[in-house]
Amino acid sequence: MTVDQSFQTLFAVPLSCEGCVKAVSDSLYNLGGITKVEGNVKDQLISVEGSAAPSAIVEAIQKTGKDAILRGSGASDSAAVSILETFVDKRRTENEGTPREVRGLARMVEVGSGRTLVDLTVRGVSPGLYRASIREYGNLEDGAESAGPVWRGNDKQGEPRGALGVVRVDETGRGSAFVDHPFQIWEVIGHAMVLTKQEEGSGTLKNDQDTVVGVIARSAGVWDNDKTVCSCTGKTLWEERRDEVAKGML
Repeated sequence: MTVDQSFQTLFAVPLSCEGCVKAVSDSLYNLGGITKVEGNVKDQLISVEGSAAPSAIVEAIQKTGKDAILRGSGASDSAAVSILETFVDKRRTENEGTPREVRGLARMVEVGSGRTLVDLTVRGVSPGLYRASIREYGNLEDGAESAGPVWRGNDKQGEPRGALGVVRVDETGRGSAFVDHPFQIWEVIGHAMVLTKQEEGSGTLKNDQDTVVGVIARSAGVWDNDKTVCSCTGKTLWEERRDEVAKGML
């Protein structure tokens, strides 16, 4: 799906010359929905303006042989992210001390007029139709079971505001959605996000291999994040990226 709202995103990309910038720019313009691409070889950054999903931009950059890390979206305090994990696996890995498995990632950016774009990608789950939603609570002590009903906000009538729609996962276990919803980032920070095959209205959601959960947290706006080395681990940006990809990060 495409949306008609334009926004800016910033990506870290390992650029060695202006030829790299041109190759990345050409790939992005071929993507469609891109109005402006600027590259900075010195700072290893690509700035993109347009209406294409950030996940699609990353894929287009990767097709040139380069990797990409989203460094920021939109203005300050207008972006959020949720890393989606299978809670059944999380319990097992916590007990066994093995690394977590990431199954999905939701990137959000507020684009004005009280509307937010949600870019959701998932992989490693069984094929079928999944329902994506923001839940009433951010409590994931018991996974989906403790996240509560679909978030309604101040609107207690009609369709819940947290119902994000349906995601179709193909035979490879991959699925994605890029949707435009009427809420602001500040309203959903701290709430849980759930992607599941289960039907709503049949009682509390259960934790199973095809239900993934995560908490929505703020992420950097464009130019808000200039970190290149993690102060906690001492790892570089790309070392962190390698470790996260090994865990299943998209």
